[in-house]
Amino acid sequence: MKNKKTALVCGAGGFIGSHLVTRLKNEGYFVRGADLKAPEFSLSTADEFHIGDLRDPVFCQKVLTPPLDEVYQLAADMGGAGFVFTGENDADIMHNSALINLNILGEIKHREGIRIFYSSSACIYPEYNQMDPLNPKTEESTAYPAEPDSEYGWEKLFSERAYMAFSRNYGITVKIARFHNIFGPEGTWRDGREKAPAAMCRKIAEAKENSSIEIWGDGQQTRSFLYIDDCLNAVRMLMDSDFSGPVNIGSEEMVSIDELAKMVMDIAAKPLTIHHISGPLGVRGRTSYNGLIREQLNWEPSHSLRQGMSKTYTWIREQVKLAQHQYRLS
Repeated sequence: MKNKKTALVCGAGGFIGSHLVTRLKNEGYFVRGADLKAPEFSLSTADEFHIGDLRDPVFCQKVLTPPLDEVYQLAADMGGAGFVFTGENDADIMHNSALINLNILGEIKHREGIRIFYSSSACIYPEYNQMDPLNPKTEESTAYPAEPDSEYGWEKLFSERAYMAFSRNYGITVKIARFHNIFGPEGTWRDGREKAPAAMCRKIAEAKENSSIEIWGDGQQTRSFLYIDDCLNAVRMLMDSDFSGPVNIGSEEMVSIDELAKMVMDIAAKPLTIHHISGPLGVRGRTSYNGLIREQLNWEPSHSLRQGMSKTYTWIREQVKLAQHQYRLS
C-alpha cells in the first residue's frame, strides 16, 4: 500500500460501484470495497471487500478507520421506475439511504485529509420544470424551490444538504454529482430494479420475431442516458479538481422512450411492435444540462447513446441466453 493512494468505495457491489473499483485499481489505487453484497455479475477487483451494512455505524467505523485518501459514496436503496415510483418502497428508500449517509458523515468528520464524493441524482430536480417532454429544465441552479417527484429525490436532496453542511462545519472536502441515468454492461437487468435501458434490452432480447413489447405510458416521455465509462471519467475529473459541485453528470442526447425502444430493435435487428400500457412513469421529460461541467471540468461524453446501447444490448442478450439455458436445465 506504500506510496499508493487509498480509496473506499461504498456500494462497491452495485453497478456503478463495481465499475469504479476497477477504474481506480487501473489507476494504481489500493481500493477497499464495502457493500451488503459482492457484485452480481463479476468478481470484484478490490484489494479488500467488506460485506456489511452501512446502516450500522459500527460497520461504517470499521471500513473508514484505516488510512484513506478518498471515499466514494454510491451506496443507496434504489432502482428503476418500477421500484422508485410505485410508492411502495418510499419509507425504506428514505430511511436506508439517509441512514447510510448520516453514518458515513458522522464517522468521517473525525478523519483529516479525506476527500469524499457523493453520488446524488437528477431526481432532485423539481417536477414542475419537467412537465414538457421536449423542454425539461435541469440546470443546477433550478433545484430550488424544491419539488422532486419522488421520495428518492427528496432523500438525495436532503443528503446533498447534509454533505454541504458537514463540509462547512467540519472542513470536509466534499464533491457532489447528480447522475442522469447511468447504464452499461453488468448492471441490474431484471427483477424490478432495472432502469429503462436495461429493461428495454431485456424485453427485446427475450421477444420472439415479429411479436410486441410493452412500454409504460405513451412512450413520448423523454430521458437522456449516460454510458458508464463516461460517468467514471467525469467522477474522476471532479474528484481531482478544485470544484465541489453539485454538478450534473449526464448526456444531453435526449430521446423519447419509444425512440429508445426502436433504437434497440434496430441494434438487435428485430422488428417488433410496441404495446403501451399503464405503469409508473416519473417526470414527463428529463435530460442533463451540461453547461456547468463543461465550464468547470471541460468534460463531454465520448459515447453516443447508440454506441452505449449496442454494448449493453450485447451483454444483456448473453445474460438472457444464459438464464434461459439454466431454466431449461432446471
